[in-house]
Amino acid sequence: MEQNSLKRRNVGLTGVDVSQVQDGYTLFTPMASDGRVYLVDNQGVTVQEWHFPGRPGRHARILGNGHLAYNSVPCDGGPDLYLMWQKYRGGVMQQVDPVSGKVVREHRDAYQHHDAHHLDDGSILYTTLEALTPEQASKVKGGVAGSEAPGGIVYADVIKHVDANNELIWEWHVIDHLLGDADFELQPHYAREHWPLINAVYPLKNGNLLCSLRSVSAVIIIDKATGDIVWKLNRNVVAQQHNATELDNGNILIFDNGAFRTGESVQFSRVIEVDPTTKEIVWQYKDRQPEFFFTPFMGSAQRLPNGNTLIDEAAFGRIFEVTKDGQVVFEYVNPYFFKYSTSIPRIRDVFPNESNALFRAYKYTPEQLPWLAKGQEHRIVKVVVPESSS
Repeated sequence: MEQNSLKRRNVGLTGVDVSQVQDGYTLFTPMASDGRVYLVDNQGVTVQEWHFPGRPGRHARILGNGHLAYNSVPCDGGPDLYLMWQKYRGGVMQQVDPVSGKVVREHRDAYQHHDAHHLDDGSILYTTLEALTPEQASKVKGGVAGSEAPGGIVYADVIKHVDANNELIWEWHVIDHLLGDADFELQPHYAREHWPLINAVYPLKNGNLLCSLRSVSAVIIIDKATGDIVWKLNRNVVAQQHNATELDNGNILIFDNGAFRTGESVQFSRVIEVDPTTKEIVWQYKDRQPEFFFTPFMGSAQRLPNGNTLIDEAAFGRIFEVTKDGQVVFEYVNPYFFKYSTSIPRIRDVFPNESNALFRAYKYTPEQLPWLAKGQEHRIVKVVVPESSS
């Protein structure tokens, strides 16, 4: 009998309401794979997949210029900072031609993790790490005592912006801005190895930056001109959240995981839309039986052109689409299961089982994928890595 609980249940397409679902294709990257990216249609049929030489450094997305952006881990592994670093690190930020697989843009930072945005001008905005000095680390409050990285090190986030030539044009260090505010203290259950764990950085239309800080349960806006924090939501609203983005109406969409939620004894995930002016939740989705929708880590939400919202229940590889009134009109469970490579330090020992987990999922209309032939059958594209980057 199958011993993987997720495999024993339905995988692939479990249902679709063709009259209400957004027309398009869904892109996702299994976290434990050796570098696979998949594109499926609304019937759950895989129409294209890409094979990268490096395992995922979290996710992939289609850019406005038509290229496929993919964050990956260097083939040589890179620095081994602490156990969980090996699970969520990146290091290689690439754009590839989606048809030929040729790499057309690449930037490397051995300490990059979680998020990277390839902007229209060729620049890249991303999250990375730095080791704090012992004096700095002593000022970081909260967390589990004695849970620093090997050597007693606390790593802290840095946001960097590099131009099209990979030259640094802006950077922001959390150590310079978050100390002394109780809203940015590590939550009691969280390891002190990484503070505050920025899992999303999003460029707003006005030039400022929207960021999700997981290990302190906060969402902030940074004035890019001054570096000041000009807006925040704290742990009274969000809990271990991910994927904060700006909507066309100026509101903020957040995947709110719900682990250790303030004032709740039952854990559940939800997606919330927040008016930044009032901080009021103006729309939310949670399951009718709230605990039936929950992922303690990762996750994403995307507002679609027809007003629906695509949601990734990350830990279980479940992608589903809901209408404004909360009707589920598409559900697909990632059928591609992988085991972490034995070459990854310690990860295979701690996470030995097959996984279909997904950091994020994105949906694109046919118009956003002009290179995709209508009715195309399953096609595999192998990514070509330049000799200088191999």
